[in-house]
Amino acid sequence: MTHIRVRIGALGLALLAGLAAPPALAAENPAAAPTVEEQRLDRAAPQEILARSGFDTVVPEFARALGRARSYAQAERLVERQGARLWQRAVDRAQGRGPAGGDLSRDDDRPLYWARLGMTREVRQWQPGFGLTEARRAKLLAALERTSRGQDSIRFPHSRSTSASTSGSGAASGSKKVKRILVTGFDPFTLDRDVRISNPSGATALALDGTVIRTADGPARIETAVFPVRWQDFADGTVERTLRAHLPHVDLFTTVSQGRVGRIDIERTNGAWRGGFPDNENLSRTETVPVTDPASQPQWTTTTLPYKDIVAADTGRFPVYDNTSVTEIPAGGTDPVVRPEGPTAGSTARAGGGGNYLSNEIAYRATLLRDRLGLAGSLPGGHVHTPVLEFGAGNTDPASGTVTDAQFVRNRLDIIAQVRSILTVAADATQDVTD
Repeated sequence: MTHIRVRIGALGLALLAGLAAPPALAAENPAAAPTVEEQRLDRAAPQEILARSGFDTVVPEFARALGRARSYAQAERLVERQGARLWQRAVDRAQGRGPAGGDLSRDDDRPLYWARLGMTREVRQWQPGFGLTEARRAKLLAALERTSRGQDSIRFPHSRSTSASTSGSGAASGSKKVKRILVTGFDPFTLDRDVRISNPSGATALALDGTVIRTADGPARIETAVFPVRWQDFADGTVERTLRAHLPHVDLFTTVSQGRVGRIDIERTNGAWRGGFPDNENLSRTETVPVTDPASQPQWTTTTLPYKDIVAADTGRFPVYDNTSVTEIPAGGTDPVVRPEGPTAGSTARAGGGGNYLSNEIAYRATLLRDRLGLAGSLPGGHVHTPVLEFGAGNTDPASGTVTDAQFVRNRLDIIAQVRSILTVAADATQDVTD
């Protein structure tokens, strides 16, 4: 999810079952019209992804349950419960718990994405007998988004644990302090170019949520959440609402997104600029990143991840870079200039190292929140850009290709494993945050 100068190359490879309402219902109630994202759900590839993962049962079951709600309070409880259940089902599938539900590989993030859209479409078009104001419908949709993305189920253990275990490493000592690591991912995007696209950052979030890794100082618990690829949600504060309560109590955080082909980047600098590339609703925004208290808003924020340690370590098959390049308008200037070594004093941001799309924005918002909470000197945090998730040779044509292949799965698994290794290196290189 990078700036257009990067995405020209990366987007050649895709940078970085809902029940439709009857036509008459949509015509009678224009507010019930599906969103641009929801309309893609009826294409063949999303339906195949849902069927081959067993997630094609999610929306019919949700619709039946929603139809039994006799009050707004019942509907609200139902939506929150079903949203949380969807997130947990996706996490369990990714981590090998429960039935696979089909032959689609367990590491796939797309069943969660498409099932969620089917559920939001149901809520959007639902006409209960007790009446539902659009304000209350919006609250139901917001609750469904939060719960089905893991945003309100981030639960870290107390400082010490007697039962922590590490992934593939056996039991961890109960006398060790459990470090806390917070990781975020994204939905698939650029779906009008190829509706089959998966996002390795979202897959990483599902694979790592609630897992424990072993570090030099003992176990570290990872909690994750996933965010939409929509400008408006970010302007509405979804990142800050999710992260604010947790940053003072974690030992490390990193936002993750899909970036460039064949490489991983640790983005050194994030810029306060939206470059306008269309989001998943096909909407564009070209403006300064909207945040609270804009009078104190900096043009740039900086990673506090231990990037030197990460770049020097052998974390996997993809090369890892400390990316220092930005695009700025120099102080007193009018035209954008690329600065390979980072921004100059008094400049205006036009792209961070991670570009000027929502990957740069989540990194900017998360690190700005870190700084505004007074944690810049104590909390390691920043952004990791994964490689573009590529289909195998012979499966690159969206019109004739299949929704998965062996190389596609291998690439995604390798990316997940390498992000896990990067987190281990970063945790080893950092000091504990004191509660």
